[in-house]
Amino acid sequence: MMDPDPGQIGRLLMLVGGVLVVSGGLLILLGRFGLFHLPGDLVWRWRHGRVYVPIASCLVLSAVLTLILWLIHWFRR
Repeated sequence: MMDPDPGQIGRLLMLVGGVLVVSGGLLILLGRFGLFHLPGDLVWRWRHGRVYVPIASCLVLSAVLTLILWLIHWFRR
C-alpha cells in the first residue's frame, strides 16, 4: 500500500474546497435569477414543513451542463 503524500492530499482538499465554493456561488446566483422557482418545480406545504421537488430546474441544469461538457469535449478533439 502506498503512503499518501501530504502535499497531494492538501492540493486535493484545496481543489475540492474551490469546487464547493464555486458551486455554492453559482447556486446563490442562479437562485436570485429564479432558477429554482420554475413552473415545473413541485412544492408541497403543510403546517409543519414543506417538500420541494425541483423537476424543471434539474432538467434545465442537466441540459446546460450537458451542453458545456459536450463543447469542452468537442474543442479538445
